Amino acid sequence: MTNPLLSEWTTPFEMAPFDKISDEDFEPAFETALKEARSDIQAIADDPAETTFANTIEALEAAGKILDQVLSVFYSVAGADSNDTRQALQRAFSPKLAAYSSEIYGNKALFARIEALWESRGNLNLTKEQYRVLMLTHRGFRRAGAGLTGKADARMREIRKRLAELGTAFTQNLLADEAGWHMELTEDDLEGLPGFVVSAARLAGEEKGTDAPVITLSRSLIVPFLQFSPRRDLREKAFAAWIARGANGGETDNREIAAEILALREERAKLLGYESFADFKLETEMAKTPEAVLSLLMDVWRPAKARANADAEVLTQMMQADGVNAPLEPWDWRYYAEKRRKLEHDLDEAALKPYLQLDRMIEASFSCANRLFGLEFKPMDVPLYHSDCRAWEVTRDGAHVAVFIGDYFARASKRSGAWCSAMRGQAKFPKIQGPVVINVCNFAKGDPALLSYDDARTLFHEFGHALHQMLSNVTYESISGTSVARDFVELPSQLYEHWLEVPEVLAEFATHAETGEPMPTDMLDKVLGAATFDMGFQTVEYVASALVDLAFHEGEAPVDPMARQAEVLAKLGMPHAITMRHATPHFAHVFSGDGYSSGYYSYMWSEVMDADAFAAFEEAGDAFDADKAKALETHILSTGGSREAEELYLAFRGRMPGVEALLKGRGLAA
Repeated sequence: MTNPLLSEWTTPFEMAPFDKISDEDFEPAFETALKEARSDIQAIADDPAETTFANTIEALEAAGKILDQVLSVFYSVAGADSNDTRQALQRAFSPKLAAYSSEIYGNKALFARIEALWESRGNLNLTKEQYRVLMLTHRGFRRAGAGLTGKADARMREIRKRLAELGTAFTQNLLADEAGWHMELTEDDLEGLPGFVVSAARLAGEEKGTDAPVITLSRSLIVPFLQFSPRRDLREKAFAAWIARGANGGETDNREIAAEILALREERAKLLGYESFADFKLETEMAKTPEAVLSLLMDVWRPAKARANADAEVLTQMMQADGVNAPLEPWDWRYYAEKRRKLEHDLDEAALKPYLQLDRMIEASFSCANRLFGLEFKPMDVPLYHSDCRAWEVTRDGAHVAVFIGDYFARASKRSGAWCSAMRGQAKFPKIQGPVVINVCNFAKGDPALLSYDDARTLFHEFGHALHQMLSNVTYESISGTSVARDFVELPSQLYEHWLEVPEVLAEFATHAETGEPMPTDMLDKVLGAATFDMGFQTVEYVASALVDLAFHEGEAPVDPMARQAEVLAKLGMPHAITMRHATPHFAHVFSGDGYSSGYYSYMWSEVMDADAFAAFEEAGDAFDADKAKALETHILSTGGSREAEELYLAFRGRMPGVEALLKGRGLAA
């Protein structure tokens, strides 16, 4: 029988036929597609015709499409619905893909063609987009080591292969630790927990095959448990398991893996002539240098730490008033911060949550996209990889724009966190194709599913990424959608979060799960008024992670990353009761691949812009101002990586912002 991954897809909008794909199809499809992709690349390199943009750069854009098709399906399901077979395939595929990548970048005949085009670029009559693709291709080959020869070339290939293996191992170890721990609760242990937490714990217990309610390491379950459980001993036990992910000893321990990754990254950078991996990595980002990143982070760290220390004193007094004569610990912070929020803002998460139904928040995100960009969303009845998933066709003025898939619920087979990816990116070459975009989250199940305010922001954040993919309007897929500088890619996502805070949006879509009544005006005012509550804590845990990431990569790679982490935090004067948002052994952003390595700061860099960008709508007096929305789409959301990020932002806003808007937005301004 024909392998469904290799056949022509006659499904709606050429979506993957998930009902016909089995795990047994992946390996043979991968091997066949990889062989075909190798043949495509070699044909370009061996082409006897005179080198042109069409037969080299455009040919590279068109090469390996079947491999892309196979991998887009495989990695989508492997990340969101893993199993033993898929994990084994990931381990098998990673070194083979690294070797394939090394073959491409190490193909001297191919690089000679690209180099020749680059040298003669002034005579090629290229469009601005073609010039950009040529520049990025040439730069990508250079930075991958295409100019290396002899032992250096061979060593670079070894490093790339080993890094691919290590990144896969890091991710799978983390997933194993997260899936392998849960804490059963007795009925007495449920005392003090709001109904939505109890309900989520019971559903999690059912998934684990037990009649008892359980707490898992899913952020959407463990965080509310830490917020509401009056049982300090159970909070400590759960928190200890949460921060120990990847550091439990044995086969799933990530500490030695992290050390080897850092050493290989340093060696890779030095083979290419850079002083450090941070210098190498940041060269192509907006920040450009480690010094610029450090300056931004420290400008934010100082007021955030001061706020956090002041908050810690208040929480300690509250704890002592409860008769706990001990230092405030990390497993205490969220519990007493929640009590304080209720006292100071009269805002109770348990009372708020019924107004934040998942389905209504999805509707809200769609409604904002409709008002801003004219997009409409129609549910689709198509096979998907898991029963939790749902799909919508996205149209504008009746014309197809994209397919959007949402996979919202936590499960043991899904890696932690939330992300957006494109199963297929937008392009007009070699044929016109609309994007197929997926948002993956880890919200606790419920009937109905209820979100925290932080969960709702996550939903809007990931949908902002999705809009960047869906509204892309470029010719070449390599620069479409989110194919932009890492410290620019978070701008659309973080900017979109602001629309959740628009009063009229909450007034329409924040309706009670049982009564259907809209959120009361006084509660809405309290939600918005408490938007910057506990921002010292949130900022400190994030910035500490970003500073440790930078320290790992800006100098000599640490032999013991945990010791280096401790050294950085001690130098910063990290508040005792706050931990890094992502400690080294479970810092998947940095160690599961190179994406955010030396780049975790990028959320903060983008936030400087998103605070200023939303101010443009505020200055216009309307969060849905048509002219500003059009400018946002024209200059940022539709352009992908077709121009430099700074140029795109300047075209939208007319100037670059300072850190002041960020500090004001976080309530940290003096």
